[in-house]
Amino acid sequence: MTGSEAVNGTLNLKPTETKGKTIKCKAAVAYGPGEPFVVEQILVHPPQKMEVRIKILYTSICHTDLSAWKAENESQRAYPRILGHEASGIVESVGEGVSDIEEGDTVVPIFNGECGECSYCKCDQTNMCERFGVNPMKKVMESDGTSRFSNINAKPIFHFLNTSTFSEYTVVDSACVVKLHPHPTLSLKTLTLLSCGVSTGVGAAWNTANVHSGSSVAVFGLGAVGLAVAEGARARGASKIIGVDINPDKFIKAQAMGVTDFINPSDEEKPVYERIREMTDGGVHYSFECTGNLDVLRDAFLSAHEGWGLTVVLGIHPSPRLLPIHPMELFDGRRIVGSVFGGFKGKSQLPQFATECGHGVVRLDNFITHELPFEEINKAFDLLITGKSLRCLLHL
Repeated sequence: MTGSEAVNGTLNLKPTETKGKTIKCKAAVAYGPGEPFVVEQILVHPPQKMEVRIKILYTSICHTDLSAWKAENESQRAYPRILGHEASGIVESVGEGVSDIEEGDTVVPIFNGECGECSYCKCDQTNMCERFGVNPMKKVMESDGTSRFSNINAKPIFHFLNTSTFSEYTVVDSACVVKLHPHPTLSLKTLTLLSCGVSTGVGAAWNTANVHSGSSVAVFGLGAVGLAVAEGARARGASKIIGVDINPDKFIKAQAMGVTDFINPSDEEKPVYERIREMTDGGVHYSFECTGNLDVLRDAFLSAHEGWGLTVVLGIHPSPRLLPIHPMELFDGRRIVGSVFGGFKGKSQLPQFATECGHGVVRLDNFITHELPFEEINKAFDLLITGKSLRCLLHL
């Protein structure tokens, strides 16, 4: 582990000799849609103005990485590229002008940044950022339009989602780095989950929907994000949490996350939304669509109660198809809204969320189902594709 070593789950920093220099390290490089990742030596150049270079210690894989790897949206295609956006690590060095992050800080990168200066960041009704918001098409750094990665022959390798964590070292804009203070009950492993999946799901329940005690909830898709929604709803005191998934094996794990009832659409003779309405006296207070499937989205929308039901969209929808909702259906009082990064403003709100997790409000350990060395990243993708893992943690 260059420049540091793990001691009892914390980091004992040593003087670094890499500051200001190009670092040679391992990375998993994607060379084409669906092609196996190639773990190889690359060059990571020093951070420029308002940038941070991070030593990645743990990274994991979510369905957004899977979607990008498959290049389900052709406009995402840019190769060679370093994917990955959920990770934790320590700051190796910072570029000119960075004042809130220092060498040696424990951090997580975030794909939806917060510059703190634009009109979006100053608005308390959104967690968007004008310059550093989520943008899967972006492939170079903001400051000069070039990459900080190259292969050993000095040919550029593209960035991904403001983060590119499938590398021993990465360079990100300082707006996309969050310093998290160590907590006795939180390890760097679990902090990794706050970089995307858990924050996205729990935040959707807390910030976007504002789930209230005694309410009813339906979660469509019981992957990591869907289960994080369930965990967030449980923490808020929801009385009924219905999990919907075609994989019956997920119900056992879902019960540990607060899911009280399970529906497998394959076993139902009637539409799922009708079944949910029967179970909840007309529909749930809140429904969450976590699959990226428009037919499922319609079921989620119609499972919400007329008059006050709210549907929150979290799934990634690469298809050009439009919403399967007639405008007049909105006159029944149901509402629908999207949620990015769970509504969290990353730099200003994520540290408090981490503290709450440390106090046990949200239980993080249940989300890590597998751990593998970084070199086995292709196996980790297979585990996600086959539905065997929630989060497979890769050790760098």
